[in-house]
Amino acid sequence: MEEEKPQTVPTSKVETLPPITGATNPLKKKIDKLVASRLHNDTEFLQMVDYISPMVDDIDMHTERRLLRKLEQKEVDLNKDYLKEFEKMNSYVQDFADKVRRMHSICSDLTSRIQQNKEKTQDLLSKTSALQSQKRHLETKQKNIDEFLGKFSLTEAESKALEGNITDGTVTTDFFPALNRVKEIYSQSKNLLRSSGEHSAALEVMEDMSQKMEKAYEVLYRSIQRECRVLNMDYIELKHILCLSFAALQDREVLLKYSLDEFCTARKNQILRHYIDALTKGAHGGGKPIELMSHDPQRYLGDMLAWIYEAIEGERELLQMLLKECKEEVYKDSFTHVLSEISSALCRPFKIRVEQALANETDSVVLYSLSALFTFYAGKIIPDIGSESEIAHTISELNNLTLNIFHTSLNNSVQRILAKMGAPDYDLLPVQAVHQILMLLREVLETHDGSMVGHNDSKEEFNKIFSCVLDPLYRAIQIATTQLHSPLDVAVYTLNCLSSIQSAVILYQFTDTRLEMIKALMEANEDVLVSEEASAILASTGLIHIYTKAAAHDPNQGPLSAISGMDSATVVKTFTAFDSFLGQPDSCRLDQVSKISSSRVRDSVRKRTMENVIGAYAVIIRKIEETSNKYENIAYKSVEQVSELLL
Repeated sequence: MEEEKPQTVPTSKVETLPPITGATNPLKKKIDKLVASRLHNDTEFLQMVDYISPMVDDIDMHTERRLLRKLEQKEVDLNKDYLKEFEKMNSYVQDFADKVRRMHSICSDLTSRIQQNKEKTQDLLSKTSALQSQKRHLETKQKNIDEFLGKFSLTEAESKALEGNITDGTVTTDFFPALNRVKEIYSQSKNLLRSSGEHSAALEVMEDMSQKMEKAYEVLYRSIQRECRVLNMDYIELKHILCLSFAALQDREVLLKYSLDEFCTARKNQILRHYIDALTKGAHGGGKPIELMSHDPQRYLGDMLAWIYEAIEGERELLQMLLKECKEEVYKDSFTHVLSEISSALCRPFKIRVEQALANETDSVVLYSLSALFTFYAGKIIPDIGSESEIAHTISELNNLTLNIFHTSLNNSVQRILAKMGAPDYDLLPVQAVHQILMLLREVLETHDGSMVGHNDSKEEFNKIFSCVLDPLYRAIQIATTQLHSPLDVAVYTLNCLSSIQSAVILYQFTDTRLEMIKALMEANEDVLVSEEASAILASTGLIHIYTKAAAHDPNQGPLSAISGMDSATVVKTFTAFDSFLGQPDSCRLDQVSKISSSRVRDSVRKRTMENVIGAYAVIIRKIEETSNKYENIAYKSVEQVSELLL
């Protein structure tokens, strides 16, 4: 505790003053000094006044002395009080010092004991420190080992998931995360092998994971085998586990191929069973058996082809669902092969039934319609299954067989009709056999147009049909015309038949070449009629003689008017007869021309005939207008006037 210091009272020394003189009066000096000082601003002075004011009762000449004694006594009293308090404090301090000495003695004793124990346990502490250090080292190693095992090993649950179901060999959804974990560990160990010196550990992990991976893929393949064997179209949706299984095999091309083969085998058996059921029992939706329509080849084959197309589409959708978890390239690379393999199961039963249906069919129109059906469904099926698939080859073979039977049947039908073809009638119109054959041709071509098939091979097929129908028909027409006695009748009858053929053919595609051939034949026959009719007109008007001599005249022979039969009088007489013809140009028409059935052909023959007549007239007029021929004062119509009258 802090010592309280006694308050000290300021004192002044009492001096023995010398005798006071007037010049050196100390009291006066003090008074002057006091008066001169500003005591009311001196803090210490004011405090001193406050301190001593209670001690002064009266002021007289002895006051200072009494005050001094009181102050001295006050100081003594205060020192005594301080001394008493200090003695108390000293007692406390001495007591505390005794306690400190005792405590020091105890601590020294403890320190001595500790030092002795420390010396005794120094070896134990060293061993303990070593063990603690070793413990920390082992704990670090244990932590590293745990981290390594956690990173490069499988849990018990993952290992169990990779083994599959012991009962049926299938896998669960836990299999795939475990397989991905194996792949991840294998990849990490490979990176560890490249990036660090832990070669032995990394190699052991890689080998272990590789073995687990191969075993897991074998388990997965067996699971897929079992799932595929129970797979059928009655499932609304594939098991998701099967989709994941195929997705997991993407890294194993061989196993993926084998798995797809298992899928194909299962689906081939299933689709064949459904096809036989559809033929004999009817579809699952309650439809009638397809074979009930075997008496109608078009309906029969159409229903079978439609069923096959729908079945292939169903298999394509099933395959899409199966491979939906795989990369898009996997589906693109496999869907053609898979659909081709599955659909191959339908080839034999389908081919047998088609051949049976074709064996008794002789109607060429029906046969061509069946060929169009094959072509139509081939165009829809082949993009999915490929042109090299067995079902595509089967459809192509059956289509070729149908076309061969069709051509044979068509040829037989044409020959059968032509065998009954009679001689031309008096009206020179096509006989009934010609119309029957053209009707047959129309039915065949309309079957093609109504079949909605592509036209890739249509041009070649049309040419075959035309060759099979029109060539024999034209030969028969030529043979029939041998029974006619007049070349004009032959030309007219041939034109009428060709016009009917042209009218039938012009309505269809790929007929340009055939139409050009028909046009050339018609023009040749028109030439016969034009030549005969033009000659008849020139002969009836007398222009034939003038034209012959005018055309053969040579200027070296002298004036044309000097030649016999070419004098002005004869020419004028001939022009007069020709003017009469111009007034009634139809008076010289041939009877056979009116029997031409086509008004277009009749007009063409008339126009060409008149052009020939005008051409002959123009030759005559040029000769007359030449001054060297010495024709004078001959009235005649110009070539332009004649053209206006005749054309």
